[in-house]
Amino acid sequence: MQAKKPKVVIIGAGMAGLTAANKLYRGAGSRGVIEVCVVEGGKRIGGRINTSEFGGDRIEMGATWIHGIGGSPVHRIAQEINSLESEQPWECMDGFLEEPVTMAEGGYPLNSSLVSPISNLFKKLMDFAQGGSCSSNGCSSRDSGGTGSLSVGSFLRKGLDEYWESMKEREEVEGFGGFWCRKSLEEAIFAMFENTQRTYTSAGELQTLDYGAESEYRMFPGEEITIAKGYLSIIEALASVLPPGLIQLGRKVVRIEWHSLSSSAENGNNNGAIRPVKLHFMDGSMMEADHVILTVSLGVLKQGIKQESCLFDPPLPSFKNEAISRLGFGVVNKLFLQIHPSINLPHLQMVFHQAKHHHSSRIPWWMRRTASLCPIYTKSSVALSWFAGKEALELESLDDQQIIHGVSTTISNFLPHQICNGHTQPEFVKVLKTQWGTDPLFLGSYSYVAVGSSGDDLDTMAEPLPVNKGTHYHGNSSPSSSSSPPLQILFAGEATHRTHYSTTHGAYFSGLREANRLLQHYHCTEL
Repeated sequence: MQAKKPKVVIIGAGMAGLTAANKLYRGAGSRGVIEVCVVEGGKRIGGRINTSEFGGDRIEMGATWIHGIGGSPVHRIAQEINSLESEQPWECMDGFLEEPVTMAEGGYPLNSSLVSPISNLFKKLMDFAQGGSCSSNGCSSRDSGGTGSLSVGSFLRKGLDEYWESMKEREEVEGFGGFWCRKSLEEAIFAMFENTQRTYTSAGELQTLDYGAESEYRMFPGEEITIAKGYLSIIEALASVLPPGLIQLGRKVVRIEWHSLSSSAENGNNNGAIRPVKLHFMDGSMMEADHVILTVSLGVLKQGIKQESCLFDPPLPSFKNEAISRLGFGVVNKLFLQIHPSINLPHLQMVFHQAKHHHSSRIPWWMRRTASLCPIYTKSSVALSWFAGKEALELESLDDQQIIHGVSTTISNFLPHQICNGHTQPEFVKVLKTQWGTDPLFLGSYSYVAVGSSGDDLDTMAEPLPVNKGTHYHGNSSPSSSSSPPLQILFAGEATHRTHYSTTHGAYFSGLREANRLLQHYHCTEL
C-alpha cells in the first residue's frame, strides 16, 4: 500500500541535522506534505556543540568561535535570538587577550625581537598557502609535480629553511645558559605556531595536511567572536520550531539498509509500496524511511565502512568509500583548569626545545606540543589549553591528578615564581577535559583535506545515493538503475562542504543543501 506521505529521517541532532529538520519542517512538514523525524544516538542535542559551565564561567566543550561575522549564518541567528550578550562571564568574552608572555623552556623570557620575526614569517607562509600560488614564488608547485602530495607542513618547513639561509650572518643570542642558541630558539618558536595551527585544522601532523586544498578553504570577513549565551543557544533556536517528539534521543543507528543497483535488481522494483530505507537501532528496534539525511561525523563514517562494522547494507559504492577513506579527520581536545584564586596566571605561550637531549625530563611528553595556557578571559580563574593529535588522545586517558601534576610541572619549568604572585608552582584545583576522540558518537573532532585527498572528495561526500543516470560522480562505481527509489541516503555535515569544512557554518550550509534538495524533489520550493 502506498505510504500517505514521504518520511524523512535525519540521523544526528547536531548543527547539520537540526538545520535540515528546521528547514524541512517549516517548508513542508508543518503543512503535512512530508513526515520529518530526527533520531539522535546520544542523550542530548547539539552534536559537536556542547556548552557547559566550569568555575562559574560559561565554556564551550566543542565548537567555540564564530569564524568571521560578515555573512555568517551563525552570527545572524545569534543576533536574532539575542545570544551575543550575557550577564554570566563566558569563554573568550574579551576576544583575544592582551599580548602574551612568551617563555622558553627553562624559564627564559623571550622578547618581541626574537618572537616577532618568526611570527611574521609563519603568518606570511600561511597566508600564502591559503591564497597564493606556490609556483609563482619559485617553490614547489601546488600539485608537487602532478602528484598532489605537497603538505602544508613541508611547505612551512621549506619556508623556515629559506629564512635561515637568508639570515646567515647574525649574532648569536646570549643569556640562555647554553640551553638555547638562536637557531634552536627560532625553530622552537616556529613549532609553537605550528602546534597552534594543528588545533585549528585538527591535523595531528601538518605533514598530513594537503597544501593544494588549503587555498579553497574560506572564512567570513570580520572579527572572530564567541557566543555569550553559548553555542548551544543556536541549536536550541533551530530546534524550537519542531514539535515535541519529533527529536528522539538515545536512538543509535547501527545499520542502514538501502536499495543500491544490485539490491534493487535482486528485490525487484519497489514501486513505492514500502519505504526503501530501513534503520536498525542498537535496542533492536527498526524504522522505515523514504529518505535519510545522514549527518554523523566523518570519524563515524570511517568506522562504519569497515567490514566489521557494516553500518551500510549493502556497502556504500567504492567512490563514496574511497572519499571517506582519503579525507582526514583529527582529534582536538580542550583542557580547562580551575586555578587557585591567589594566582593570577598570564596568557602564557610556551616554547619547548625541539632537541630531545635538551628536554626537561620532568615535563610529560603530552604537554610538549601544547602552545599555550591562558585564562579564558582577563582575570578569570579558569585556564584553557588546547591539544591535538596523539597528545589529545593521551589526555583522554589520564585521570585528573595525572593532568594536574603534568601541567603544574610544566608551568613551574616555564614561569619564574614572581609572575605568579610569588608562588613557585601554580595550584590547579579542578580539571575538565573534552574527550572527542574516544566518544563513539563522534570518534574525533572535525575534518581536514589530507595529503592524497582533495576538495573533490568533499564534493563526493555530499553526493546522495543512489546515484542516478546522468549524475556526475567520482570513482569507478556504476550509477544506479533509475528503478531504484531516488535520494535514499543524503549526506550532510561539515565534512560534506568543500569550502567551509570543519566549521559549524559549513554544517549549517550542508543541512540547508540537503533539505532544499528534498523540498525541490517534492516541489515545495515556493517557500
